[in-house]
Amino acid sequence: LRGREGTGQPQHDRHLRPGRRGAHRPHHLRDEPDALYGLVAESVEISDDGNRLVFHLRDGARFHDGTPLTAEDAAFSFMLLKEKGHPLIAQNVKEMASAEAVDERTLAVTLTGKQTRDLPLFIAGTLPIFSKAFYTEQDFADASLTPPLGSGPYKVGDFRAGRFVSYARVADYWGQDLPVNRGQWNFDTVRFEYFRDRTAQFEAFKAGGYLFREEFTSKTWATEYDFPAVKDGRVKLLTLPDDTPSGAQGWFLNTRRPKFQDIRVREAIGLAFDFAWTNKNLFYDLYKRTESYFENSPMKATGEPDADELALLEPWRGEVPDAVFGPAVTPPESDGSGQDRALLRRAAALLDEAGWKIADGKRRNAAGEAFSIEFLDNDPMVERLVAPLAKNLRLLGIDARSRQIDSSQYQLRRDTYDFDVVMQRYSLSLTPGVEVRSYWSSDFAKIPGGRNLSGISSPAIDALIEQVIAAPTREAQIVAARALDRVLRAGHYWVPQWHKNVHNLAFWDKFAWPETKPRYDRGVLATWWAAETKDR
Repeated sequence: LRGREGTGQPQHDRHLRPGRRGAHRPHHLRDEPDALYGLVAESVEISDDGNRLVFHLRDGARFHDGTPLTAEDAAFSFMLLKEKGHPLIAQNVKEMASAEAVDERTLAVTLTGKQTRDLPLFIAGTLPIFSKAFYTEQDFADASLTPPLGSGPYKVGDFRAGRFVSYARVADYWGQDLPVNRGQWNFDTVRFEYFRDRTAQFEAFKAGGYLFREEFTSKTWATEYDFPAVKDGRVKLLTLPDDTPSGAQGWFLNTRRPKFQDIRVREAIGLAFDFAWTNKNLFYDLYKRTESYFENSPMKATGEPDADELALLEPWRGEVPDAVFGPAVTPPESDGSGQDRALLRRAAALLDEAGWKIADGKRRNAAGEAFSIEFLDNDPMVERLVAPLAKNLRLLGIDARSRQIDSSQYQLRRDTYDFDVVMQRYSLSLTPGVEVRSYWSSDFAKIPGGRNLSGISSPAIDALIEQVIAAPTREAQIVAARALDRVLRAGHYWVPQWHKNVHNLAFWDKFAWPETKPRYDRGVLATWWAAETKDR
């Protein structure tokens, strides 16, 4: 099995196996939004005040070298991630006061009392457990090609940096007979291959160079899956429904830069994007327009705010845009011509109001500085998506251009927020938790390498984020998320793009799969198996 996404197989076990989509769990089976099942942990006790968690670990859990996985390893791992982990993780676990081994199989985690509702779930279902002995010899902070010592159903096999990485199934995986793992992890070897561009990647698939791919390019899906192997049945095409939130995909405007700090400028840029034209001419009408940060989810705000939403929003009247208190802000419908004159006139008027007026055919501010926008990316295929928007911006007098740079430069510039506009998709969970802070909170606007690409810094948004995280019930969380969605959308921090609620899969006819897929996941790596063993 080979594929495009090199995000890896489970190597490090967590205390609990999630039944929901977690912030950092891309490959696990998902059936229930708010459930976790014991994996390393056989049971857990929670104090009455919720500030102390005691995990009782299973006897027999072990690392790939045969050494026992103990509470000491777990305590070491949790504190290591808090002190030396990526800032996103460190921020999320800042209210974890300590983790300590009571004995070999008992771990006590103490929280500060200021923690969010879902921090215990984040700790139990997201944080990996490393071998303390391994990282006593290896420096955790060093960039190394030495595979870490894991404890999960797969371990790193052959690899070549920048080319491929393979994962080998652990024959005597200690957790293979646990109910949470039955029927899963059926491939002996899983290999991910990397390509410099999508054309080479697709050609390799057509030639049988790898066996499975998910197609993300609508034009390719609509027009190029007619090669001989598809026609004669050797390659199968499968479209799976997606019941998860579609996430927030768009062009994010960097408000750290003065030219994007005026909301009228940001709104004007959004008016220049003709989605109807793009969908028809580039996407074969396969997409829907994204309107919300919580698209395809009950947490998407629609219509006027109800009484419960207003109760959260009223304290911020005068500090958030007036549009927050009316119908939820949605992108305007264009005429599909590619250059909707009415929308472009509105955009021009907003730019005039913001002090960016036409002089010598260009938009200039009072100081005479010309308005320019650079759309930064590392994927050449994105240029065709930017081109229609950039063309309309140039009609408005803005010097708009697309720039493609290599992946290392792109990552550095993103991490240091050295850009005007970047394209990004955020995947949101069915039950939003602490990860929401990393997307939109003021604190994360300042952290290098963070996810708050627009640099959003708003006390109102910060407060609503905490309401989402701390909501005691799903109903309360939906209300808080809708209120947050209204404020974010009214801020015009992005140009929302598009989404579809299906996954388009292509694979050589070598696989079998269960009749029922996980509701909230494709289930490919976890539940499919090689076709020659389909009668197992």
